[in-house]
Amino acid sequence: MKVVKVSYIILTLVAAYACIAPPVDFPSRPEISFNNLEYVETNQADSLIITVNFRDGEGDLGLNPRDIEPPFNELNYPRDQNGQLITYRNRPANAPSFNNRDWVISPLINNVRVNDTIWVQENPDYFNIFVRFFIKRSGQYTEFDWSAPPFFTTFNGRFPRILTDDRQRAVEGQIRYGMLSLGWNSIFRNDTIRLEVQIQDRQLQRSEPVVTPDFTLAQIRRSR
Repeated sequence: MKVVKVSYIILTLVAAYACIAPPVDFPSRPEISFNNLEYVETNQADSLIITVNFRDGEGDLGLNPRDIEPPFNELNYPRDQNGQLITYRNRPANAPSFNNRDWVISPLINNVRVNDTIWVQENPDYFNIFVRFFIKRSGQYTEFDWSAPPFFTTFNGRFPRILTDDRQRAVEGQIRYGMLSLGWNSIFRNDTIRLEVQIQDRQLQRSEPVVTPDFTLAQIRRSR
């Protein structure tokens, strides 16, 4: 995912482990279950790491860096009623204000450099792991929206292909997904939070969401 130049620099790290398994009772749609949560502090960005177990009947999980053609393209480009790209200068009333997520300067579109600031929309199918954050206060959960100011970002990401070829076979294993930030403590402090996670296969089938137990950063802190 992109590094956003705001107060909190955000990156992701992913590791996936799988074994080939008999196809008995393995679903076509991926299934996941919660495994573990860790919070690791370092001298630089701290890491919030979630591990989920997965099962899949075809093994079509994961995307490699070259998987960028539709439907896995990173960005979509809205157009006006005349089919023209929408520039910041000629933006409609419903367009967002300038930020590094919704606007791109001089993008390369269909191998042509467009020397302007262009409105873009993130393609959700570019990602294959999706993470939502919720803060618990007075017994109620409220989603923490990373796409809103001042962050304009997402913790959705990609994990690599589980299998190295396209032969279909059942797989199961673990995905360990690390989210790096300089701001975990300053954002959440002593808040009680939980995560909701889904994965998606290359047929664009999403798993049912898995919800973590409630936690604070202190409760899942791991010694370096």
